[in-house]
Amino acid sequence: MKNRIEQLAQSLGADLFGMASVERFEGAPKGFHPTDIYAKTRSVIVVAVSVPSEALFAQSRIPYSHVNSLCSKIVDTLTYNLSRALEKEGIYTIPLPSDDPSEYWDAEQQRAQGVLSMRHAGMLAGLGKLGKNSLLINDRFGSMIQMGALLTAEIIDPSPLADYDVCKPNCNACINACPENAIENGAIIQKRCRSASHLSNPRGFDIRGCFECRKKCPHVRGIRAR
Repeated sequence: MKNRIEQLAQSLGADLFGMASVERFEGAPKGFHPTDIYAKTRSVIVVAVSVPSEALFAQSRIPYSHVNSLCSKIVDTLTYNLSRALEKEGIYTIPLPSDDPSEYWDAEQQRAQGVLSMRHAGMLAGLGKLGKNSLLINDRFGSMIQMGALLTAEIIDPSPLADYDVCKPNCNACINACPENAIENGAIIQKRCRSASHLSNPRGFDIRGCFECRKKCPHVRGIRAR
């Protein structure tokens, strides 16, 4: 079953694929565990597509804002089509949004949280490890990936966890690059980050204003690429 799901995911455009058993989510916060979303969850399917990396280095912020938004839609379409394809084979799944919509919002701290943390799901499905910038870093594509997930009641063998290192102890490139000093202990203080990274221009378009923590990471394009 696992091999068949991976074949379908790749045929629909997935660059990365992994499986996580629900037991791996033991430390998830209350309200954000897979079974809080779907009580019958036994396995979590995670897929990812690569994001064109050179958009990070454009002088204009528009190219990265564009590919970031576009990749979210591509992944949502991928998980939707994968869910439909699997249902035809008798495997029932629930696709989750790769980004918004979400419900949790702490107005005072300007903190949002997705219905399921995609970066943690990706880590638990073997797609990579979390870096000091809190982003999931894959050995092939670095942090330039967009992830999506599906929940299923099927019990499927989980993928092995990533066995490579992503951040050297003495590397603080992302921390030093952050203009808002928003990275602390491998987590993002969203209230500081949001003021620089989530902008709206005079025409009302959402713009990614800052992505220095991603751009300055030595592994932005992958460990193998470096």
